[in-house]
Amino acid sequence: MLLALLFLAACFVAYANGANDNSKGVATLFGSRVCGYRVAIAWATITTFSGSVAAVFLAQSLLRKFSGNGLVPDTVATAPEFVMAVAVGAGATVLLAALLGFPISTTHGLTGALAGAGFAAVGHGVNVGVLGATLVVPLLLSPLLAMALGAGLYLLCRAGRLWLGVTKEMCVCAGVEQRVVPLAQPPGVLAAQTYPTLTVSLADPVTCTPRYAGRVFGMNAGRMLDALHFMSAGAVSFARGLNDTPKIAALLLVAGALDIRWGLVAVAGAMAVGGLLSARKVADTMSHKITGMNPGQGFAANLSTALLVATASVHGLPVSTTHVSVGSLLGMGVVTRQAHGRPVAGVLASWLVTLPCAALFAAVTYLVIR
Repeated sequence: MLLALLFLAACFVAYANGANDNSKGVATLFGSRVCGYRVAIAWATITTFSGSVAAVFLAQSLLRKFSGNGLVPDTVATAPEFVMAVAVGAGATVLLAALLGFPISTTHGLTGALAGAGFAAVGHGVNVGVLGATLVVPLLLSPLLAMALGAGLYLLCRAGRLWLGVTKEMCVCAGVEQRVVPLAQPPGVLAAQTYPTLTVSLADPVTCTPRYAGRVFGMNAGRMLDALHFMSAGAVSFARGLNDTPKIAALLLVAGALDIRWGLVAVAGAMAVGGLLSARKVADTMSHKITGMNPGQGFAANLSTALLVATASVHGLPVSTTHVSVGSLLGMGVVTRQAHGRPVAGVLASWLVTLPCAALFAAVTYLVIR
């Protein structure tokens, strides 16, 4: 019975992770109107699952870091009530944020839950040094690095586009609009006539999709960029699956509840379901509320995110895919002067409350279970 509850708790965290995180890799596809939401989330699900499978071979060190070993005594880290509390604390925090449309970090949620359950279990016995050096510092530095890399890659890609002679096509949308024009009548008589009026919209981001004109290596520049954009979005989702799956599977492994292979498969499946069913609100935030973007800008942001997250996963650094992807978008938005200040402030505020919220949920859960 206890093993079944632990399994369900880990799947709950994975579902919440998918709901909050699956759309982040493909948000630029949706935001720059390269494809619709359904196509984007389907591509994210396929590539994230592939990254989860690769985690069996490439991300073993993250399993150890998120098992609680070194943070609390081993006897506590492997206790079922401790694992259950961490799962409930992190899962409840991440799912609540997903339902509200805030893109927060599952890594941050797990870190807060580990700390909260640890303090509830052993008080001052929590190794704060391990918490700061191996978990918190990478989480704080990753968005700053992502902003710098996102801005730099965008400027580099823009310079390459100009060097290759690829230009942007100005978008003009023409249409007919019905307008009501009042007619002159005797006093006290109201009359009006409807006339069709020609309207023109110049480079309106709501109704017009920017395009790239020119050829690169004999290929249409716009189609080539769309293909690269899809590949970069898939790379981000692959890197996210590689980075997040072992963190959640660690909840099962420390209690000896499941073999590593079946644990990773179960987590990957729950993440996919969460992304397909509950990711729309976060997708809207990531796609439209952080910054405006065109396909080229979205490609640059995705490329910087994939590079940072994949590198961190291979080296066992628990960076947040959320922080990296938002940082990349924000860095690109600052350079292009399209960043939206108020929504970004709301996202940053949600990051600040993630740790204490997850810690509180986990601590209360641990005390209730014990």
